[in-house]
Amino acid sequence: MEAVEIDISTPQSARIWNYWLGGKDHYAVDREAGDAVIAHIPDIPEGARAERAFLVRAVRRLVETEGLRQFLDVGTGLPTANNTHEVAQRLAPESRIVYVDNDPTVLAHARALLTSTPEGTTDYLDADMRRPGEIIEAAKRTLDFSKPIGLMMLGVVNHLMDDEEAYRVVRELVDALPEGSFLVLTHSSAEVHGEPMLRAMRETTERGGTPIRARTAAEIEGLFAGTELLEPGVVSCSQWRPDAEGETPKPVYLFGGVGRVG
Repeated sequence: MEAVEIDISTPQSARIWNYWLGGKDHYAVDREAGDAVIAHIPDIPEGARAERAFLVRAVRRLVETEGLRQFLDVGTGLPTANNTHEVAQRLAPESRIVYVDNDPTVLAHARALLTSTPEGTTDYLDADMRRPGEIIEAAKRTLDFSKPIGLMMLGVVNHLMDDEEAYRVVRELVDALPEGSFLVLTHSSAEVHGEPMLRAMRETTERGGTPIRARTAAEIEGLFAGTELLEPGVVSCSQWRPDAEGETPKPVYLFGGVGRVG
């Protein structure tokens, strides 16, 4: 894999996220930006951890209950614990996973995403989600688009500032999936924290970080057009089918859901 030049003069969302998750792949500029957000919203790292736990529960559901053995993970982020391929291949070693990102930091660490069981496969695409057609064509080298696929879009559509573009990107990716596939998506919302969340997003962008925006639960639900949402629909991702029966976890700022295609 070619060497990648990494800009450490401005914060990057993947590195800030890695910092909140307790990872090691971040720089002072990312920690400063991450701490500035925490100053407004002290429980922001809880949201990051809750989203990762949501990924585990969603992939487990798709593998164990729905029988999926293929995943297309768009907006991968930096490798941490319980990446999509690790969760899927623990349950079904033959699972095939394609990761997609265009962040140079993620590209530099992509080798960590390319580990796989002997029975399965992982691949990495350096591609922009704004061009779904290119992603689909490249993913066909690894995934069989005649069989169901789990499309993972966790915390990535909130970087598409324009509503029309956001809905187009998700729609075009979903439209390329065969019947029986699933969309797993999370998105930032200000419905839990209100103005402090909006202020934190503005300040992160002003620091030179990747632009980010919040959408309402209703707007996030609209991203699932063309799918049938599994219960309980679009909710705070901490509250999507929690492991403990009868538990109502504290809501976090990331909302998400899982929708069946076809």
